[in-house]
Amino acid sequence: MSWQIDPAHSEILFSARHMMISKVRGQFESFSGSVNFDPENMTATTVEVTIDASSINTRNEQRDGHLMSPDFLDAGNFPQLSFKSTSVDQLSDTTGKLHGDLTIRGVTKPVTLDVEYAGTALSPWGTTSAGFSAAVKINRKDWGLTWNQALETGGLLVGEEISIAIELELMKQPEAAPAD
Repeated sequence: MSWQIDPAHSEILFSARHMMISKVRGQFESFSGSVNFDPENMTATTVEVTIDASSINTRNEQRDGHLMSPDFLDAGNFPQLSFKSTSVDQLSDTTGKLHGDLTIRGVTKPVTLDVEYAGTALSPWGTTSAGFSAAVKINRKDWGLTWNQALETGGLLVGEEISIAIELELMKQPEAAPAD
């Protein structure tokens, strides 16, 4: 069954250590994708998501500009990040591991997201929605995001580990009518 991401009820969030003492949080505000998902056969799920690199928002215009620069995402040369699933391991009725390829700055690496399925609901407008939460931690250096600055007190300005948290609400798409 085909499902589309409902952007008004979904978000892609991230956080990274700043100066080794706090976390900076942000999100991508523009993304799209499709999911083929059958609640009766979750291991057959496929996911494709495209993220607009220039839609990054950490509530600080100067920092956002730096994150879009060649030091980090290089949004001018690599305008999109993407994820394409390769397989699903179902652990229970509501949890699983989503394996796939994450592409950042033209570099593709495998990742595994921990996924929780919240179920489906019928909206007041007659549409069916499904909810998912997913999380993964990546090392930004694996994708060539190596810029950093040493601190006088020791350590680095920007942590290497990036925590990614995703909340998705999907809308079931109408089934295509069979051809006569």
